[in-house]
Parts: sequence; C-alpha cells; structure tokens
Amino acid sequence: MKNRGKPGKGRRIFAGLLIVALLLVGAYLLVTSGFFEKIDSVEEIRALIDRAGPFAGAVYFVLQLLTVIIAPIPSNLSMMAGALALGFWPAMLLGIAAIWCGSMIVFLVARRLGRQAVQGWIDRGVMEKYLPLIEEKQDMFLFLTLLFPFFPDDVLCVLAGLTSIPTARFACLMLVARPWGLVFSALLGGGVITMPPLAWAVMGVVLIVAFVLAMKYARPIEEALLRFVSRISPKCKK
Repeated sequence: MKNRGKPGKGRRIFAGLLIVALLLVGAYLLVTSGFFEKIDSVEEIRALIDRAGPFAGAVYFVLQLLTVIIAPIPSNLSMMAGALALGFWPAMLLGIAAIWCGSMIVFLVARRLGRQAVQGWIDRGVMEKYLPLIEEKQDMFLFLTLLFPFFPDDVLCVLAGLTSIPTARFACLMLVARPWGLVFSALLGGGVITMPPLAWAVMGVVLIVAFVLAMKYARPIEEALLRFVSRISPKCKK
C-alpha cells in the first residue's frame, strides 16, 4: 500500500495557515477600527500596555508582532514604550521574540504565496529596488539592512521570502542582525542611556559610512559572516 503523505506535516501546515489567517483578520480589524491611529506616540503605547495589568506582557508581545505583519507603528517606537512600561529586560526579550516570530511569519507567507501575490500589497518601486539586491547579495545585504536602522526591515523580510535563501539561514540572520536596533531602543526607553542631538547626528554619519564600506567589501565580510552563522547553527549552511 502506497504512503499517501505524512498526516503530521499536513496538520502543521494547516495550523500555520490558521494562525496566519487569524493574525491577518485581527490586524485588519484593528486597522479598520482606527486603533493604531489612537496610539501614535511612545506615551500612548505605554499607557495601552499599562492598562492591560497582568496581561501587559502578552499585549506588548502581540503589539510587537503586529508591527511586523502590518507595520502601522515602528517597532523601535513600541520597544521604547515597552521598556518604559515593563522594564528593560522583559521588553527586550519579549520584543525580540515577537519581532523574530513576525519576521518568520511574513517570510514564510511570502514564500508560500509567491511573487504574483506579494506584488499586490508591496509598493512596486520598493520591490524593484530591493529584490534584485537581495537576490544577488543575499546574506551580506540582508545582514546590513537588518542591522542598520534606515531600511524597511519588515518589507525586506517579505522580499527575502521570494528569493532562494534557505529558511534556516534567514532565521539565523534574524537572530544575528535584527535584535541590535531593538536593544538600543529598549535601552533608550528604559532610561539606561540618553543621547543629545549631536550624538544622534554623529551616529547617523558613522552608520552611513559603515554601510557604504561594508557594501564595498561585501565579499570578504559575507564570507566571515557565513562562517560565524555556520558556527551558531550547522543548519544555516547551504
């Protein structure tokens, strides 16, 4: 008798699609109800988290997850609010976990739906600008754009799902590159560090120069990055 497939795999796919569908429906309801228009500042997001009482951590996690899936609020902004409401460590750990989960969700959904479907809900200009770069430079470009704060991280995660980059490697890149900006926001929100305007300007210039140099020497840096990621998880190799 022939094996007609693995029932466990079918159940996992169904469960994954159901979770994504529920998240999308919830996000749609929040957007159409004007929910995100009412919380467009750090203090308002903090107040929302505080009002949840014992469920504050869960509300913060879901809010961070939704910032990736529908992106109405910058995740760095909600991270700062979470640090004010929950403290540095809870906000950092929950925030990174939520952002990682959201990144993987949009990556896998894009991979499942394909380019034709994704074109309907991503700006064509952004797609034409970034997709060829991700396809050509994969690891190095994704690592840098996720590490630096002036790129559309969530959109890049969607576009990465349209490339040939292995899922395990993308997951590793998320863990290696994406948390740092969120950690910095949590430090600011928790009052651990403060920066005057001049320091922000200097840091911005340094980041731009670092990005340009990194892209110029992308090949050796990418090889070093791949060796580092491979040590973290053998599954990240091709």
